[in-house]
Amino acid sequence: MLRRWTLTILMAACGVLVAVAQLAADMPAVGGAELLIFLALALLLSPWAFPRSVAAAEAQRASAADGRPIVYWRPGCRYCLQLRFSLGRLARRAHWVDIWHDPAGAAAVRAVADGNETVPTVVLGGQAVVNPNRAWLREQLRSS
Repeated sequence: MLRRWTLTILMAACGVLVAVAQLAADMPAVGGAELLIFLALALLLSPWAFPRSVAAAEAQRASAADGRPIVYWRPGCRYCLQLRFSLGRLARRAHWVDIWHDPAGAAAVRAVADGNETVPTVVLGGQAVVNPNRAWLREQLRSS
């Protein structure tokens, strides 16, 4: 569980340290600005930047029922973050599974990615696509 938040905590702690150093150097405006930058980075690297994650089994059941794709991801993955923000509001239409939170999700990714936990991995209609084309996924979400 803590692994999901490690980068977030690290970014926030670095921001506080930089801000304190700037305050000690009598530069509070610079310290405040840098703190805000680090906190924004911490938010982007956190699980909060993604739609609510569900368990792999729940995502598989829901996908079978509604035909929407399952996106396997993990916090701190820059490719997952790029995919998430390129989808915009369409991201809510997919079923998101955090592989660091759900061991069954990690196992599902390893099964289709030659034993690696390569994310993002999208499963749609029984077909898995590792590191999918963003335009392709947007089109799949629009049509589902």
